Amino acid sequence: MILFPAIDLFSKKAVRLYKGDYEQMTVYSEHPEEIALDFKACGATSIHLVDLEGAKDGTTPNLDVILKIKEVSGLFCEVGGGIRSMDVIDKYLTNGIDRVILGTAAINDPELLNNALAKYGDKIAVGVDIKDGMVAIKGWKEKSSVDAYTFMENLEKLGVCMVIATDISKDGAMKGTNLELYRDLSKKYKINITASGGVSSLDDVKALKAMDIYGAIIGKAYYIKALDLKEAVKVCI
Repeated sequence: MILFPAIDLFSKKAVRLYKGDYEQMTVYSEHPEEIALDFKACGATSIHLVDLEGAKDGTTPNLDVILKIKEVSGLFCEVGGGIRSMDVIDKYLTNGIDRVILGTAAINDPELLNNALAKYGDKIAVGVDIKDGMVAIKGWKEKSSVDAYTFMENLEKLGVCMVIATDISKDGAMKGTNLELYRDLSKKYKINITASGGVSSLDDVKALKAMDIYGAIIGKAYYIKALDLKEAVKVCI
């Protein structure tokens, strides 16, 4: 299993939201690249990056910071947040980012998803953000009318090979992740699944690894030192 410690970006700063709420934001660093270097020092090989401003309006206000993180760390970098056009996809992938994550666009613009998959294949992932069983969009601010399981079935048919699945109710709450959800998804679909939301202890990491899931995202637990990233990386080897 691959660990993806996360850096969420807002105004070029590393921040965390509580359950996706922009009104409940904590700033952890004004130099996100320093956090990326610490990830590397802890043995991480990959980083999960989210442009929170981009997620709201579909732009790339943190592009320069994201590219700096990639350049400074040299780690595998996947990016989500506001990726709703082929121009933005091209911008990230032609500048050295390793994978982009489509969220809102995967629901609202199926043609873009198809075109992106045709052009970039496994460099395209889809974020399935789940709120009350439905897929949330636009930076988690809106709940769509699409059932999460129906959406996953459609993604599998389209040939999507990577999904980042987030239980929004668990995100940032430090009460454990939704193991039942990830166990169910990994059994039902032949898609690599990265668990996101509430991964807050070594026990969570061990349990996810035991179910042979592709990856897990570490967020708030790293920042408040509830989880030792070095130890978590060792568990995954």
